[in-house]
Amino acid sequence: MASPHSPAASARPGGAGLLAGRTVSRIGYGAMQLARLRADRDAGVAILRRAVDLGVDHIDTANFYGDGFVNRLIREAVRPADGVTVVSKVGATANPGGPRPLRLAQRPEELRAEVEANLAGLGVEQLAVVNLRRADAGPGLRPEGDQVVDLDDQLAVMTTLRDEGKIGAIGLSSVSLEVLRRALPVGPVCVQNAYSLVARDDDEVLELCLAEGIAWVPYFPLGGAVPGLPKVTDEPAVIAAAEVAGCTPAQIGLAWILRHAPHTLLIPGTADAGHLQANVDAGAVELDDKTLASLDAISSSGDSGPDRA
Repeated sequence: MASPHSPAASARPGGAGLLAGRTVSRIGYGAMQLARLRADRDAGVAILRRAVDLGVDHIDTANFYGDGFVNRLIREAVRPADGVTVVSKVGATANPGGPRPLRLAQRPEELRAEVEANLAGLGVEQLAVVNLRRADAGPGLRPEGDQVVDLDDQLAVMTTLRDEGKIGAIGLSSVSLEVLRRALPVGPVCVQNAYSLVARDDDEVLELCLAEGIAWVPYFPLGGAVPGLPKVTDEPAVIAAAEVAGCTPAQIGLAWILRHAPHTLLIPGTADAGHLQANVDAGAVELDDKTLASLDAISSSGDSGPDRA
């Protein structure tokens, strides 16, 4: 949806980062929650337009968000001239009427089908970045039966799709350190894993990404999104830091992640314009050395919950 040479917004929230050779805002936008606005399409378009107006030029989506609804919203709201890098995801598919709104779709033919569905929904000839959503780490479903698929078989179809020009670059999601190491030869450009100030189990994955020049794109950066994930905003040190900085505890949590590692790109999601503004404003929150030390000292107590894909 965007050319790497497209004009950038005048100010990038959180500063500038790199994703697949493109310069993007370090605070992007995760579009998953837009599925809640199915009954108010205009509100969904307005949220996306507001994000662009605020300088956000990195949007994360998937065809299985709202069974294609979110992708169609992005197609309607985001224009090529906006210079937005839209990143999609495969490895699951919508499951209308099922016990959960989606199910895993890990087989190579399913990965190809989801890439085609993303292309059609977004109305583009190439997807800038596609994340292979595995099920090795973090909250969410675990594969069973024919959904237990070897990484090499998945990477083979992903690289073929890249060779065909349907994918510009390959990313990974919900992967272990071992899986990331195995995937390095295909040149992954980003990794999306659950990670927050209070759930830092994947520090080794983060460090390997930094060493390899891979963008680190944590999801659930404030925790608490699923049962078992601790909430950043419940931490006394976070609350105290927010009082000192004159901002919200959520903004402290986002600001800490940006400060924690220079290759981090955030994609906080919301369907509320006020929350969108607050997330963007977190990019300007300053953390002094004393505050940063108090936050760094918080122990990680994350426990993966069951319901994210």
